Amino acid sequence: MMNLAERHQFILSRLQRDQYINVVDLCKELKVSSVTIRKDLKLLEDKSLLFRTHGGATINNPYTVDRPVNEKEKIQSAEKNKIGMAAAALLNDNDSIVIASGTTVLYFAKNIAPATNLTVVTSALNVALELMREPGIEVIQLGGLLRKSSSSVMGAYAEQVLQDFYFNKLFLGVDGIDLDFGVTTTNAMEAHLNRKMIGASQKTIVLADSTKFGKRGFGKICGLEEIDHIITDKGISEQIVKHLEGLGVTVTIV
Repeated sequence: MMNLAERHQFILSRLQRDQYINVVDLCKELKVSSVTIRKDLKLLEDKSLLFRTHGGATINNPYTVDRPVNEKEKIQSAEKNKIGMAAAALLNDNDSIVIASGTTVLYFAKNIAPATNLTVVTSALNVALELMREPGIEVIQLGGLLRKSSSSVMGAYAEQVLQDFYFNKLFLGVDGIDLDFGVTTTNAMEAHLNRKMIGASQKTIVLADSTKFGKRGFGKICGLEEIDHIITDKGISEQIVKHLEGLGVTVTIV
């Protein structure tokens, strides 16, 4: 059986490899109780070596902060563009889709082929401006309270309009994906609008670069069981992919 120092080294090595670990797996691998593991994680967190989460720990700060859209657009831009290309490949002629807000969905909008015939409803002003120049794409811009940091609208007016539509696909950008807590954003009102979008859509597709995994925003959108498909980049750990696929989520890695 490993001593304290050996256990801590094992835990930190696993975190470097997988980005996230859970208590149950550590108990099995180290053959110790959950009480022992939780004490180990607390000691390591006190030394600022990891962040504890519900049921485990992560090497990344799990709490997201709101940033202006022009700042977020520059982060992981190459990965977001590849994700956008993969999402655009899922479109069929005459689809009726809803596009939520976020920088990754903006890259998706930029990658939609000009010849594609679509009806698009969106809460994102920048997405609407990107698509309005395409003659084959009918764009319906939701109205409501303007959230300047995300260049999007939210609130009761936007939610009310959604009641009149049903979509083939929802393309959803998020601020965090936590294996226990679910899919989140930093704004509670935007999270509520996103839930309405899910309810109005046949299929929900999340576009999220790998830095979003293991993080939580203030507003919960939904649990992972409500997501059909996640498109992300190769920075995602194999452990997280297996967990998502075990829930029935299709994972596309670009």
